[in-house]
Amino acid sequence: MGDSPDNPDGLPWESAADEADAPSAAELEDAGQESMFGADQPRSAADHTLDPHVSAPSDPAQPYRVLARKYRPQTFAELIGQEAMVRTLANAIARDRLAHAFLMTGVRGVGKTSTARLIAKALNCIGPDGNGGPTISPCGVCEPCRAIAEGRHIDVIEMDAASHTGVDDVREIIEAVRYVAVSARYKIYIIDEVHMLSRNAFNALLKTLEEPPAHVKFLFATTEVEKLPVTVLSRTQRFDLRRIPVEMLESHFAEICRKEGVEADPEALHIVANAAEGSVRDGLSILDQAIAHADLDTEGKVTAARVRDMLGLADKGAQRRLFGHILEGEGKALLEAIDEQYALGVEPLALMRAQMDLAHRITVAQVSSGEPEGASADEREQLAEWSGRLPAGQLHRLWQLFLKAHEEVRLAPDPLVALRMALLRTLHAGQLPDPGKLAKRIEALAEAGPALAPRSAEGVAEPAAAPQASLDWQEMVDAIDNSGLMQEASIMRLQVRVVELSDGMLRYGRDAKFSDDIAPVLREALHRHTGKRWSVEEIGGGAGSPSLVEVQEAEREAAAAATRAHPLVKAALDAFPNAELIDDGGAPPQRREVPWSRKA
Repeated sequence: MGDSPDNPDGLPWESAADEADAPSAAELEDAGQESMFGADQPRSAADHTLDPHVSAPSDPAQPYRVLARKYRPQTFAELIGQEAMVRTLANAIARDRLAHAFLMTGVRGVGKTSTARLIAKALNCIGPDGNGGPTISPCGVCEPCRAIAEGRHIDVIEMDAASHTGVDDVREIIEAVRYVAVSARYKIYIIDEVHMLSRNAFNALLKTLEEPPAHVKFLFATTEVEKLPVTVLSRTQRFDLRRIPVEMLESHFAEICRKEGVEADPEALHIVANAAEGSVRDGLSILDQAIAHADLDTEGKVTAARVRDMLGLADKGAQRRLFGHILEGEGKALLEAIDEQYALGVEPLALMRAQMDLAHRITVAQVSSGEPEGASADEREQLAEWSGRLPAGQLHRLWQLFLKAHEEVRLAPDPLVALRMALLRTLHAGQLPDPGKLAKRIEALAEAGPALAPRSAEGVAEPAAAPQASLDWQEMVDAIDNSGLMQEASIMRLQVRVVELSDGMLRYGRDAKFSDDIAPVLREALHRHTGKRWSVEEIGGGAGSPSLVEVQEAEREAAAAATRAHPLVKAALDAFPNAELIDDGGAPPQRREVPWSRKA
């Protein structure tokens, strides 16, 4: 079939049939499939309804067409979620600024190949009267539009790069582009999954891709654009097809259910749209399965419970109850909830993803100060309550714990056991105070310093009460000194101001002039003396009671002051101003005196 009309006496669009008899998009797609794969028996236009998206009576001779094929967009108006790309193409066509090569990228199922076919129709459409030019709204009734839709146009060549990867396949394209289009305005090459071409094939195509003949257009589609050479990217006009938003997918699926005569719960469509992850084809495949999965006793209605059961997802209420058990620290209830969901067929990894999703939505609602995202009013109310009550630090800690737990559950030989242990760990860790607040509290205590000593009624400062200790620090240091650890004992006497001393734990402060780290030395000396491990912690700000050396110096100064205050000594010093007090040593020392060094 060529571009010449079958009736030479009339115009191509003139026929005896009414306009309503024009083939629908469904007929065009069927015709294309039949031309490529054959048909069991010929079908007439009467076998189809006029609306391509309304289910026709089932024909036993024809196989069922899945929704993803049946509702493939036939015009740019039916292509959802890609308004920016359509606007750019419309402006380029209107201003006659068409590039010679287009590259469509994006995740699977967002319409890359469908867009390439629509561009081919838009560039080759001649309109119902045969005099039209390139348009963003192809008519769908002219011979080029119908032939492209049926997949039989000789000038629109579609090639799968996954099975044609070599340089010989590209050489055929290079040789064929020299010849003008047979019947269309442009000869168009659609190369799907173009990233799978070999390096030599890309290199062979570069020159033709940079300076193709005026009658040739290249349309590339790929899911992995990062694998394309930069030399190819620089020679094409790139369109990044976006993931379709959940709300748009819900609306699209609801319209399809209406056309199919299927009743579906809004929550069920929301679950399907979320599971699609921005892919229309994935969503339609899931919807197709959900329709088949619907119970016949409910007249085939697609319910949220059946969709969750099909996808192995947890009930929304069960997800929130599980999250609440974690926040409240209810370990037993948490394990019971996990076992209940697992018995219902919910996969451990799906449970883990549900907890991550809740933490994410609560955090986003807290930051944005808006209403949380939720399918029901009860869910939004519960998430809003958590958003107002939970501190940001706890939410971020929960997210990190959930993220680590997800990886553990995914890799564990027994996912259920891994899920239990991971959520129990999250339960206990989530109750810990915020580390940032603890650090600030310690800094504030250190800056405040030790409490001032209370004053007696006579105005004399009373000595501060020493911290209650179950061990005598003086005796312990003397014992360490006698055991041969003289240097360690010297450090203890000179630097350590005891804040708290108990069995296995020492908290101490030091004068600000000491900056070296003595904690390992103290820990080792105490371990060797007592035979057990000690927790040694230094408190900043010079806290603690005076060190042993400071106590001895204070005692000497007090004794010297008391001697000078004696009446006989005062009289002697008055008579002999240059006289000095000499200590005769008194009783022999009970232990060896150590010449103290401030650098010890």
